[in-house]
Amino acid sequence: MNKSLLIALLIVQVAVAQNQLLIPTTLSGKDINLTLQNGTHQFYSGTNTTTMGANGNILGPTLILKQGDFVNFKVNNQIADITTIHWHGLHVSPENDGGPHTTIAPNTTWSPSFTILDKAATYWYHPHLHEKTNEHVSKGIAGLIIVKDTEEAALNLPRTYGIDDFPLVIQTKDFDDNKEIVVPSNSDDVVMVNATIDAALTVREQVVRFRVLNGSSMRVFNLGLSGNQTFYQIASDGGLLSDNLPLTRLRLAPGERAEILVNFSGMNGQTVFLKSYASEFSNGIYGATNPGLNSMMTLEGYNPNPLNGSDFNIMQFNVDTATATPVTAIESPLVTVTPIPEVNSDVSRTITMSPVAMGRNQLNGNFLLNGVSFDSNVVNETVELNNTEIWTISNNSAIAHPFHIHDVQFYILDRDGNAPPPIEQGRKDVILVKAQETVRFIAKFDDFASTVPYMYHCHMLIHEDGGMMGQFVIENTLSVEENEFSNKLKVYPNPSNNTVHIAIEGSLNIDALEVYDQLGRKILDKKISFNDNLIQVEGLSKGIFFLKLNIENYIVTKK
Repeated sequence: MNKSLLIALLIVQVAVAQNQLLIPTTLSGKDINLTLQNGTHQFYSGTNTTTMGANGNILGPTLILKQGDFVNFKVNNQIADITTIHWHGLHVSPENDGGPHTTIAPNTTWSPSFTILDKAATYWYHPHLHEKTNEHVSKGIAGLIIVKDTEEAALNLPRTYGIDDFPLVIQTKDFDDNKEIVVPSNSDDVVMVNATIDAALTVREQVVRFRVLNGSSMRVFNLGLSGNQTFYQIASDGGLLSDNLPLTRLRLAPGERAEILVNFSGMNGQTVFLKSYASEFSNGIYGATNPGLNSMMTLEGYNPNPLNGSDFNIMQFNVDTATATPVTAIESPLVTVTPIPEVNSDVSRTITMSPVAMGRNQLNGNFLLNGVSFDSNVVNETVELNNTEIWTISNNSAIAHPFHIHDVQFYILDRDGNAPPPIEQGRKDVILVKAQETVRFIAKFDDFASTVPYMYHCHMLIHEDGGMMGQFVIENTLSVEENEFSNKLKVYPNPSNNTVHIAIEGSLNIDALEVYDQLGRKILDKKISFNDNLIQVEGLSKGIFFLKLNIENYIVTKK
């Protein structure tokens, strides 16, 4: 190749790399309206690709929510297909969670409302209809959720959206000859950030915050900066870490999020690349040279793919002058993180991952949890309200799976008996379990109980749609608890619009009374005597409530 041709090729490559990063718009406040719609997007200049999005042709607006706010959502479905919207990582009731049971028919609106209970962190929303999750997410419906709280606000961190605080939704996709998205596919050889191929972003000569989501269907990334420049992780899935963590690599599996800080001070005019150092992956990870534990295990469509087992650029940062009021130092320490002690556990349970068929070809089949595939009519686990539980996730397959559980954030106890690395010592809702590895985590299941189930599943969307998912319900034991005094206690009138009277036979005394709603939330706690054995219910919303009474060291519950 002659010198002039080489220079020309380099110029073309530089030009291709300069596609300005799309920055999603934002929605905030206590009323959030989302319209799911079909559209088109030019991933490639001059070519329209069929897509889906929320409030636009691709992806969705970033939702900025405040801890403690009660927010009303309206999700209008205009994609001509049944779908759902799941608030990934948020602690909400199962009715509001947006799992496979909470479907939104075409041309209808779903209207969940709930209090934002979560810590400041980066969450996300996406469809979750069984057997359609991969299609709807791959076609483009996904958006970030930024929750703010007073702890985070007290820190000297970048937080001006689109100036020094950026969302980065990293995905890989497969396109056919007509530049249409292929779903499902293991030939995902096109890298994009915020639906932008060969993305470039102008950043300021200061500390910049990136909220990174691995929104891919299958691929795991081994994130790092060019030249092995140090960056700092400050948050994991569900909240800030106790201190910043200086890193040169950060493994991120599908569904996982991380907030990182990069200090571009003194780098005006320079270019830095965000890369995936996939050549460093061991066998048995989607993204490594071999997706299974050895080279004899193949995955259809996986090779040839230039991304697998190679180091590649994800996007580039072009450094410009600082803003008027830049953040120039990396904050330390951050917040107090208090993991749940293992001794607090009430119950332990085990979830085992396995292929439908063992052997060399197992990667091309479906995968099971505890030996079964997802059945929407079967509740796989029952959890008592307020339980603190240890879940042991054992991977008996030849490929790593990211395990995600709805409702709760958890703390990782160990990997194969070893303490988790610092990047995994915060709040998490997704954990990558490597082939033949066992991971234990601890979580508390508080606030919500219902007959509507929550999900747990692999967040590799082809595996999830193939049935690698289970469901659990949280049981409110208050609704079934009875004892020898129950028949002596009368609660009337039932139902009631104004006042509920409590009568008890004999000389027994009621020491205290608590009232819970059907989601297990306490709404009244009082000492009572014979003279005030009535409850005013006027003003309460219509519904089912539970009375829990302490009667001479015994507990009686009435509905």
